[in-house]
Amino acid sequence: NDFYWGASTSAFQVEGGFGEGGKGVATTDVRKVPEGIADSKIASDHSHHLLEDIALMEELGINLYRFSFNWTRVMGDGMEPNQEGIKFYNQLIDACIEKGITPFPTLYHFEMPQALVTEFGGWKSRKCIDRFVEYAEVCFQNFGDRVKLWGTINEQLIVSAASDLNGNHETNTEEKMKQMYQMSYHMSLAEKK
Repeated sequence: NDFYWGASTSAFQVEGGFGEGGKGVATTDVRKVPEGIADSKIASDHSHHLLEDIALMEELGINLYRFSFNWTRVMGDGMEPNQEGIKFYNQLIDACIEKGITPFPTLYHFEMPQALVTEFGGWKSRKCIDRFVEYAEVCFQNFGDRVKLWGTINEQLIVSAASDLNGNHETNTEEKMKQMYQMSYHMSLAEKK
């Protein structure tokens, strides 16, 4: 009875809904995907089949759903809260609870607002720490009354090493390595703040 039997997704891998509901452009939206492979713009179209998907989880007997918030759905360009995106995640959380499924969101799973990468290099800059903290606070304020389990950053070394996820495309191998550790360091500081 005390065991969680769950499923796990990330927003960019399942949601789709590109350009809808105030969602901004994420690093995962601009990456190049080989032809014939689904990209994050449609993905599994979870954004349009949310209630059906949660009903399928209930049918499977899942009692925990580990998903991620898409930063650009919650805050468009990473600066201002997006009420339509917040409404979407409120609906997701409420649907989980209604079906007896514990919602377990992760704040950051491989995508961030492309606007922050364009403006100051995303995680390469210490400025990203404050942007992440503001984003986390928006999530805590809007969802914290119902969410009791939180993940912060998923697989930080993976995203700091993957140019198509973090948005930084350094070609010099030595500089890329330095940037990878710098981004990881900034992510660690952001988690602790």
